[in-house]
Amino acid sequence: MAEIAVSGGLFGTAARQAATLRVLGHRPWPLPSGRWSQAQTWEDLLFAHWRIAEGDVRKLVPGTLDLDLFRGEAWLGVTPFRVSGLRLRGMLPVPRLSTFLELNVRTYVTFGGRPGIFFFSLDADSPFAVEGARRLFKLPYFRALMSARTVESRVEFSSARREGPARPFIFQAAYEPNGPLLEPGPGPGSLEHFLTERYCLYTLDERARVCRAEIHHPPWPLQAARAAIEVNLMAPPGLAFSDDEPLLHFSRRQDVAIWPLQPVEGPGAVTGDLGPRAA
Repeated sequence: MAEIAVSGGLFGTAARQAATLRVLGHRPWPLPSGRWSQAQTWEDLLFAHWRIAEGDVRKLVPGTLDLDLFRGEAWLGVTPFRVSGLRLRGMLPVPRLSTFLELNVRTYVTFGGRPGIFFFSLDADSPFAVEGARRLFKLPYFRALMSARTVESRVEFSSARREGPARPFIFQAAYEPNGPLLEPGPGPGSLEHFLTERYCLYTLDERARVCRAEIHHPPWPLQAARAAIEVNLMAPPGLAFSDDEPLLHFSRRQDVAIWPLQPVEGPGAVTGDLGPRAA
């Protein structure tokens, strides 16, 4: 992986995010030809994954999307992290609005030969981020009361959803890295690569069309992790986490560029190779 070295502060954050567009050799397809619309930095992220019955997941994922399985098994992921440096293209991050906590629940799908992420829910403690993502990306975002505290390498994270279905959606865990960086990172064909190296997300719009948002980031800088998950009530209605120990990975920082959501089926859909990258 090419090392990205830039200065700190708001300018440094923006420069580091833009520099990721020069790290391309790992991508499974070219960058989109259109302009990316926003950038983010993800910090202190935990990947917690559980195996889950394919049939149970299939009931909750739109039939127009194919489940993406690893050796015949479906996976359900929970990812708590901090968003920082959120900005629109050509702008610097706005203080206070650009940083917030987030908690995602996800599984893995494919459409048109491109593997991606399908989100069951995304909780955040920023009303601005929740409303913006609902409008721009048609994603199931919810407002939540959240907190995160880092003590040395240990992250203490809690979330309680404030809206939506009446049953509680609560997550409380302490986690930290538990090993060196995986160098080189997990390669294609590994479970870690399958679960983390994803370069688009899928959702449905108001017309029930499949829509895709392209994503770019360098290869994930992963470490093995350990976690004490005290409360996990984040399973989507109709699903349940298994009693097995989750597969855990940690990443200290990832810089990300995101393209606008576009339909990939129906009139005006974007299909096939999106062409060479545009800076």
